[in-house]
Formats: sequence, C-alpha cells, structure tokens
Amino acid sequence: MRKTAVLASIMLLTICMIHCKKEAAKIDFTALCKNYFDDKNKLNPLDATLNGQNQFNGDLAFEMTDSHRASQKAFFEKYDGALAGIDESELTAEEKISYGIMKWEVGIGREMLKYPTNLLPLNQFTGTHLTMGQFAGGTSAQPFKTEKDYRDFLSRMGKFSAWIDSAMVYMKKGIEKGYVLPKALTVKVIPQFEELITSRAEDNLYYSAIKTMPASFSADVKKDLAGKYAEAITKKLVPQFVKITQYLKTDYLAASRTSSGINSLPMGRETYAALAKQWTTTEKTPEAIHALGLQEVALLKSEMEEVKKQVGFKGSLKDFMNEIRNSKHLMPFTAPEQVLAHFDSIYKRIQPNIGKLFSVQPKTPFEIRRTEAFREKSASPEYIPGSADGSRPGIFYVPVPDARTYNTLEDEDVFLHEAIPGHHFQISIQQENTALPDFRKFNWFGAYGEGWALYTESLGKELGVYTDPYQYLGMLNDEMHRAIRLVVDTGIHSKGWTREQAIQYSLDNEGESVATITSEIERYMAIPGQALSYKIGQLKIIELRERAKKKLGKTFDIREFHKKILESGVMPLALLEQKMDAWMNGQR
Repeated sequence: MRKTAVLASIMLLTICMIHCKKEAAKIDFTALCKNYFDDKNKLNPLDATLNGQNQFNGDLAFEMTDSHRASQKAFFEKYDGALAGIDESELTAEEKISYGIMKWEVGIGREMLKYPTNLLPLNQFTGTHLTMGQFAGGTSAQPFKTEKDYRDFLSRMGKFSAWIDSAMVYMKKGIEKGYVLPKALTVKVIPQFEELITSRAEDNLYYSAIKTMPASFSADVKKDLAGKYAEAITKKLVPQFVKITQYLKTDYLAASRTSSGINSLPMGRETYAALAKQWTTTEKTPEAIHALGLQEVALLKSEMEEVKKQVGFKGSLKDFMNEIRNSKHLMPFTAPEQVLAHFDSIYKRIQPNIGKLFSVQPKTPFEIRRTEAFREKSASPEYIPGSADGSRPGIFYVPVPDARTYNTLEDEDVFLHEAIPGHHFQISIQQENTALPDFRKFNWFGAYGEGWALYTESLGKELGVYTDPYQYLGMLNDEMHRAIRLVVDTGIHSKGWTREQAIQYSLDNEGESVATITSEIERYMAIPGQALSYKIGQLKIIELRERAKKKLGKTFDIREFHKKILESGVMPLALLEQKMDAWMNGQR
C-alpha cells in the first residue's frame, strides 16, 4: 500500500513537473513575442504609428545610419539567440507559426544587412519623406486629437529636419562608392521636396493639422502650437527642403547613374537575389521567376484574345490594347468627385454577395478618398490600413491628377484588390484577431498580402462585377500587369534590361498608358523585388484552393477556405502551405 502510494506520488510529481515545464515554456514564448514587437516598434517608429502604437509618435528612425544598422544587427542577434532557447515541440499550432515568422524575419534581416542599400535613403515611391508628408496632412495615421498628439508631431518634425541632413550624408557616401539612384528616379524625387518650399508657414503641408485643431483646445494652447509649428516650418523644415532640393538638382543628379537595375551597383546581383527572397518569401531564383513570368504572360495573352473576339475587334491584340488606352467611352468623367462616386457604386454592387464567400468580415470602418495633392502625380491607387481599435478607418486612396483622362478599364478589379475583399479584409481581419500576438496583428509579408489581394481580383464574377466584357478585360489586363512584373523586374535587376526595354515590353503586352507604364517601371527600379510578390503569392493561394477542392471534394466550402487563409494573418508562403495542408488533413 505504502509502495503504491509512493509510486503514485512520484507519478503525480512527474506529471506536475512536465505540466509546469510546458506552462513555463508557453509563458516565456508569450513574453518573447511581446518583447519582439516592442523592440521592432522602437526600431521603426513610423511603422509603430501606422500600427496605432502611439507611444512612439514623437520618434523618428535615422534608418540609413551606421548606428541604426548596428541596432538592427543587435536586434536580430538577440532574437536569434532567444528563439534557439525555445522548444518548438511544446508550442501550440498558432505559436509555431509565430516562431516560424520570427525565425524568418530574423534570418532575412541579418542577410539584408550585408548589402549597402542604406546608401539609397530616398526614392520617388516610398520612404520616410513621403510617410512624413502623409502624416503631416492630418488625416492619416498620425493622430491629432490631444495637445500631446500635436507636440509629438512637433518633435517628429524637428527630427525630420535632422533626418534630411543624414540622408544627404549617406547619399554623398553613395556617390563616393558608386551607389546612386538612376537619373530617371532622381528627377522624380526633386519635386517632392520642391513643392514643400513655401514662403508662408500657413501654406505649408506641415501646417495642415493646425488648421483643424480641436475646439476643446484653449486659446492659449492654440496660439502656442500655431507659433511653434510655424517656427519649425520656417526655421527648420523649409531651409532643409531648399538645401536638399538644391543638392538633388546639382551634385546628386550629376552623379546619378544611367543604368536601370540594381545589378549594376556594387554587390548588386547578390543584393537582388536577397531582395527576391525577401519579397517572395521563397527560394525561387531571379532566373526561375523570369521564366515563370514569361509563361504566365503567354497564358493571359490567350485569354485576352478571347475577350477581343467577344467584343468584335478585328485587329491584333496590341492594336486592341492601344485603342483601349485612348478609348473615350472608358474616360467618361470630368471631375474627381465623379471618379470617387464611381468607386462607391462598385462598393455597393458587391456588398450583397460578400457573405456568399466570406463567413468572417472585418469590423474596421472603410472609406474612399482622393490621394493627397502633394503625391498624387506619381501615386497609384492604394490602401492605408485602419487602426485595430476602429478609431481610424481603412482608407482606399484614388489618385485623380486629371479626371478627363481617367480610364475606368480596371476600376472594378482595382477596388477588389486594394479595398474589399482585398487589402481591407485581409489587414483588418488580421488586426482584429485578438488571439494573435501584436507583432503578427501588425505585420506584413508582400507575397502573402499582395498575393491575397491579387487572388481576390478573380472573385469578381462571384461578387457581381465584371458583367461588362471591358471590365473583365481590365481584370485580365491587371493580372497580365502582375505577370509582366515578374519579367521586367527580373529583366531590369538581373538581366541588364534598360528602363526603355522594360517600358516597351510592357507596352507590347498590356493596355496601360505610356505614362502609367513609365511610372510603374520606375517604381520597380526604385524598390527592386517588391513587384515579384503579387503573382508569386497569388499562384500559391490558387494552388492551395485547387488542392483543397480536390482533397475535400463535396465538403469543400469556399467560405471556410477563405477563413482559414485569412484568420492567422500574413506569413511566409511555406508556413501558409503547412497551415493549410494541416487544415485539409484535419477536415478529411
């Protein structure tokens, strides 16, 4: 009896120790996830503001500096070591995804630090100077509700003034090492600063929030903030805008390169291979991606030929697309407000059908807005996420530089991609999932996120659009656009294609205007590899959907498939495939 009792006690103690060990591992991993998110936000305070982490709203990273890169290196080493101490077998399924995401980010982050991309701190498409301009407008992620909010951005404005000096220091280092922007891109950056030079502070973009101060502010507070913003603009920002504009127009433009691809720069070929890996979250080589792109272009061209026959056009596909570029019936507007109303009508048409494809829909509010004037000329339609608490809506921005030449060909699929059920659904559902650690709620992987958005374009007929063959052609043309990206991005950055070669290839295969295609090619030149993410991700999601239909047969439910794809948020494609295969096997 006593022996049995002793054995029972030993077993109970052993079970307790195992249980406690598991609990400790779980608690440690939960804490690790939180610390990881906090440290990421400290390194990237603009991203933190976009994510609603307002404790960083007065900060600004000098991301091009050697000291910042040293901080990044220390961050990656810290978490690489921390992950090594986690027993992955003791984690839940969702925690294993968190582990895999951190492992991926740390690995690719360390790899990217090998390359001197910090010597290119500016381009016309993305970067601190453009994010700061968006925030300054007062209607973006930077909050302007309390006195502290205003003083936070005042602090950030002061740091941005110093950031411009740091950018010029590293651009000069880039000139010394032959690591500079192409001339075609430098000339696009110049007006972005030049347009911020105003003689009166009140006319400056950075004064915008002062004009909409809350009525609850006292007269003294309003006067103080107005005076401090005006002083920061006239004494700090405008002189810096003048300085960098002159520098770009003279020294930097003269030193800018005539080549188009990053492979022409020191370590350029290796840099592009790493960027392709980072943006696709795969091991696909630039050569393999280029070949895949050529294959997809050929497939889509045959589908576009069918639409050409359907509408009765007798010439070649190239002639057909040239006619569409300039078709007056696809340019019906005279005012920007009409363009926005047109998108609102698309929104209303798909609403009755959303429930047929999605059992889970976001609570985050949604709005359609015109792109701000200061960046409208070089902008594409885009989605800016709302806040997780719903206090800031998700915003679909539409650039309308000239309503009279605005072509509606792709508006239905653009709305599905950028807004609903594309980015707005994916990002909002991810942010609203309270079961996810914060670093995943506010994370981004282009291959998953852009892949999902491109995939949703194929849902148009089920959602009640593409009833007009021209709008269906617009969807095919946009998918062709993403297939072309695989060809021209790799062509420019790994095969030595010129800007002009890439423009001509695009003109030969899609129905965009010369101006739009030129802007797109220059975008690929500015952010090598980003354009690869869309098609690579879309093809993986389509592959998973077909696999699920085949495995599950009559039990396949599209609503459940979409729920499983979306519920855990963005992740590298290999992790998504593992998750979906586990779900399929569990269903069977």
